[in-house]
Amino acid sequence: MERAVSDIGQIAITVSDVKTALPYYRDVLGLQFLFSPAPQLAFLAAGPVRIMLTTPQGAGAVGANSILYFKVSDIEAVHAAIVARGSASAEPPHLVAQMPDHQLWIGFLRDPDGNLVALMEEKR
Repeated sequence: MERAVSDIGQIAITVSDVKTALPYYRDVLGLQFLFSPAPQLAFLAAGPVRIMLTTPQGAGAVGANSILYFKVSDIEAVHAAIVARGSASAEPPHLVAQMPDHQLWIGFLRDPDGNLVALMEEKR
């Protein structure tokens, strides 16, 4: 049988300083802190996916990462709460697609290095 990849286990986010980025991901976004084995690394949990904050390790550029899309309920309230906790809003929540059985809403935030962080809600 052919081997294939399955679930995402970990995503690395390149940041300029883990000590600065960690409070944003832990306290502002509310991700669960797991461990920090070295000053240039910190690991958090986003449900079953582990997020690794890292300084540049030969690949990746600060502020130019792929976008993390976090599923939420009540996107307007969650976006406002995260902004109230100190996040920069890049784009307020808005309708991006009308599907047959739901609406897809997206909103964007920025971490301290300018990386985009997205919130998404499938409104029924």
